Amino acid sequence: MAGSDPAAPAAPAAAAPDTVKILIAGGFGVGKTTMVGSVSEIAPLRTEEPLTAAGLDVDDLDGIAEKDATTVALDFGRITIGSELVLYLFGTPGQQRFWFMWNDLAIGALGAVVLIDVRRPESSFAAVDFFERRGIPFVIGVNGFHGLHPYTPEEIREALALPERAQVLLCDARERESCRDVLIALIDQLIAAR
Repeated sequence: MAGSDPAAPAAPAAAAPDTVKILIAGGFGVGKTTMVGSVSEIAPLRTEEPLTAAGLDVDDLDGIAEKDATTVALDFGRITIGSELVLYLFGTPGQQRFWFMWNDLAIGALGAVVLIDVRRPESSFAAVDFFERRGIPFVIGVNGFHGLHPYTPEEIREALALPERAQVLLCDARERESCRDVLIALIDQLIAAR
């Protein structure tokens, strides 16, 4: 290029942002795919397939009879927070027959959001246990279906036998701001633990 000094030092390259892998986990039909989709800045990658007659004897549709598709591998989304931090969101499959995926998805994860459906709290026990056993920090997001939150965070913490330090947050997986607030609480927890 004419007029440029080849001996001049090159401008420093911008540092790549830090990336953080976060899992969005929970039981079947609790809103994981919805959460990833509502908060992601990119069109999320989804591996949803229609529910079929073959799964009728395997999948527990009690309380979620309207569900017609399921995640069979993962959901993926991304959130850029300034120029220094990017969150990669990995939604786990919820059906027990796909739980083997959780071990692989958890590799490199710094934290997790465990979504809970208060209509079916028993669907959350396995997810809470998974992260407690592996020492992966997590927060509980109580997804208020139809905007309803019939229980307080304290009642949910007690029902799940969670320690007082466990954060339980009311949210709506359909609303970006609500999901963002849950993720911020998790990031704050991760920073405080450093």
